[in-house]
Amino acid sequence: MANAKIPFCLLAFFCLLLQLFSIFHIGNAELEMNYYKESCPRAEEIIRQQVETLYYKHGNTAVSWLRNLFHDCVVKSCDASLLLETARGVESEQKSTRSFGMRNFKYVKVIKDALEKECPGTVSCADIVALSARDGIVMLKGPKIEMIKTGRRDSRGSYLTDVETLVPNHNDSLSSVLSNFNSIGIDVEATVALLGAHSVGRVHCVNLVHRLYPTIDPTLDPDYALYLKKRCPSPNPDPNAVLYSRNDRETPMVVDNMYYKNIMAHKGLLVIDDELASDPRTAPFVAKMAADNGYFHEQFSRGVRLLSETNPLTGDQGEIRKDCRYVNSN
Repeated sequence: MANAKIPFCLLAFFCLLLQLFSIFHIGNAELEMNYYKESCPRAEEIIRQQVETLYYKHGNTAVSWLRNLFHDCVVKSCDASLLLETARGVESEQKSTRSFGMRNFKYVKVIKDALEKECPGTVSCADIVALSARDGIVMLKGPKIEMIKTGRRDSRGSYLTDVETLVPNHNDSLSSVLSNFNSIGIDVEATVALLGAHSVGRVHCVNLVHRLYPTIDPTLDPDYALYLKKRCPSPNPDPNAVLYSRNDRETPMVVDNMYYKNIMAHKGLLVIDDELASDPRTAPFVAKMAADNGYFHEQFSRGVRLLSETNPLTGDQGEIRKDCRYVNSN
């Protein structure tokens, strides 16, 4: 009789192990290609269509999607914590000085609403951040990045207190920036490529004047410095005024290697731009990217993939927000 019970006990134990493995596997799932192929087959197509439509209405949205990816993923996790507004006990990361100048958050809701109409409660805001960045880069004539995995889930809170230390400041040293990227698994070559995102967008005079007043930074090209002083005529610019300079005057809305050509000619806007071109750890990559746009695009694509996969929430972690601005109420 006792012998007859042994197989049953072993079977029960085996079933229990399977259940535990299943729970562990679900809670620690990995990102994958075409994650929504069954649950929302048109998800990536819908995001792409919305990104294109918004670009033709508001061209600067494409730059915003790229910046969103960076600001979201370098702070703990690619989990759309950046998109949360101050409400329901959450203090928004958008309040941080590191988020100065960020905009177009309202258009994320346009993308999310289109997805909710197609597949309610299915596509995460974190995946919207990753995929809109990928598609925004294409609109900016950058590389078409393959292999962006999906399956991220959304955070149930923000990390406002961590933003100041994890998001590089405009005057941070190159060593600090390299260290921050290295801590999330991004090597020097990929970091140099990701900083090529400075080829699009603009910098407010608030973040420039320390290189112009009271004296001009000697590392700046003199003629370029005079141009910047015309763009920023006061050492105390109004942060609410439209006072800025483009990162790249030649191709300001194109993700290309013009950024590297500019910084090698001492025409970078930020201190880190100058350091990037002169530091022996990064200068060889800068020179190679300045000479070869294809190489830059290749490394930029690799950097974006690495960045987009930084410590994501997956499986049963986090949630799928109904509205990207707020954690779910239940």
